[in-house]
Amino acid sequence: MMRRIAVLDAPTNLGLRPPTPTSVPGCAKAPGALRDHDLLARLRARDAGCVTPARYDPGDWRPGDGVCHAREIADYSLALAERIGSIIDRGEFPVVLGGDCSVLLGSALAMHRLGEAVGGRIGLVFVDGHSDFRHPGNASYVGAAAGEDLALVTGRGQADLAALEGRRPYFRDIDVVVLGIRAQDEYRLDLQAAGITTRPVPALRAEGAARTAQWAHEQLADCAGYWVHIDVDVLDPAVMPAVDAPDPGGIAFAELEILLAGLVDTPHCLGVELTVFDPDYDPDGSYAAEIVNTVVAGLAPVTAPEAVPPRLLSARPTPSPRRGNGRAATATERAERLDGLAGGLAGLERVAGRDRAESFDGPPGVLGGAAPPVGVEVADGGASGDDGGGGGPPGGDRAGGGPSGPGSSGVRSPGDGSTGVGSADGGIPGGPSVSAVPDDVAAEAQSPGTLGPAHSEPSGIAARIAPLVEREPVGPPASAGPGLLRRPSPPADNPADRHKADTA
Repeated sequence: MMRRIAVLDAPTNLGLRPPTPTSVPGCAKAPGALRDHDLLARLRARDAGCVTPARYDPGDWRPGDGVCHAREIADYSLALAERIGSIIDRGEFPVVLGGDCSVLLGSALAMHRLGEAVGGRIGLVFVDGHSDFRHPGNASYVGAAAGEDLALVTGRGQADLAALEGRRPYFRDIDVVVLGIRAQDEYRLDLQAAGITTRPVPALRAEGAARTAQWAHEQLADCAGYWVHIDVDVLDPAVMPAVDAPDPGGIAFAELEILLAGLVDTPHCLGVELTVFDPDYDPDGSYAAEIVNTVVAGLAPVTAPEAVPPRLLSARPTPSPRRGNGRAATATERAERLDGLAGGLAGLERVAGRDRAESFDGPPGVLGGAAPPVGVEVADGGASGDDGGGGGPPGGDRAGGGPSGPGSSGVRSPGDGSTGVGSADGGIPGGPSVSAVPDDVAAEAQSPGTLGPAHSEPSGIAARIAPLVEREPVGPPASAGPGLLRRPSPPADNPADRHKADTA
């Protein structure tokens, strides 16, 4: 029985700082731009409507006031969690169209409720060009939730966002897998110290998208299920510059498609959200069209006729044994065939991306003149901004909304004129390029588990490689049952009251 997709719009800008004092970020337009390219019809999805955010108005927010729009984001997250919960209660697969990365708070709250209901833990696969891990423990101050969302959903930061309904954290550190950050991400060492498993772009490309998806499954083998967050700035700006802080060294559309297909091709994947696409930097709609093509092909395993309905595994007190070497070899061979084709397609996309980058006539500074080809790493010691401010050029101050505000990779020192290098307390501006954490180190936190299912019949790029794929059965499920995410509103005197006096 195929799984039905339900598309829910989350057109919020509340987690971003304004690109200029008099402008508003454009990410709120993303759901409409993607719908204009027939996303719902091509997915054969149910229209689950829209969760409308509060008015975007930073007001007189100043650094040191806490997260800007915190009260509005808390309210929005509660409403979004309810809607995601109702979709899952119907047995459907939610696809949430952001909006900025602060939509993750609503998704995380819904997943925590679900985990509580089934007596297990829900994991998170965080696919993003930046770690979004700024918090009061590693930065002078915070300001934009979209540059801090991973920190908030793992329990770091102010309680009116990190502990809604008294739940903290929404995801445990060991239940998070981060994919696609740049090797120079300023908070990479903080992630490692926290025990959060990461696979930066160099390691992702070396292992391949299909095997990386399989690896992510294995890292979360002890979770009852998992949610997928995708920030489109994981793509290289040579092929997709229409984000608020493009950062060189990302992946190609073909790789994102195969990665997404691998992540959703299991009944234990509970849903996906897509964030940070900014139509203001896509005047002819060509990038929106490419995103839609990638999402439709990547989600094909969800709607394939033989797709299995959502399943949640019960909590396991002890790790399950690995499968035999014969099965593992089969999965590896399949992944190598998929990734071999992905590499060829990515090479073609690099050429097309360079041509597009040379002819792009968008807002000044979006591509910085000549974006490097896909896969080229720039050892500048830090990422550019990280979902903290809208509409900035490469190296722009996403979290601060201006040259003197906090960058998503930390907080810039006054007068810091460097481009794309944060200067937070925990950062290493100008530091040398470092390699990804070796797989044998990351594997120490891994609980052995069964291999995920093979790909179903996908469309687009994946359709051409489908004959190469060998299918294998899915492990035994434990159904979650209906109505699990319907929760009463917290009482007015809840200690995690989202209306704290210290919010913006």
